[in-house]
Amino acid sequence: MPTRLDRKGKFYTEKVTKGKIRVTIQTVTNLLQGYVHIRPDQRLKDGLNDDPQFIAVTDGKVLNSEAQELYRFDFLALNIDQIVWILPEENHESEKGAESTL
Repeated sequence: MPTRLDRKGKFYTEKVTKGKIRVTIQTVTNLLQGYVHIRPDQRLKDGLNDDPQFIAVTDGKVLNSEAQELYRFDFLALNIDQIVWILPEENHESEKGAESTL
């Protein structure tokens, strides 16, 4: 994998390795369950505070207010302005074998 080194000694690669965190997200209108992806050295909050307009949610489902499944999705770009709250599952560390590259 090609890498480059900046003058401060930081390495850059073409792929960014991120860990998956299973979350439940309450939006203004629906409840989402799926995975968000963050760098191994970050907390979920850090990933949200990086000032992105959208976050990627993968392998998830959209639920209505009665917790009935409306539909499933492989990928959803979620506007962070629509997030009311986000709750990681108890094991909020990167899941074993659940590394991804985005």
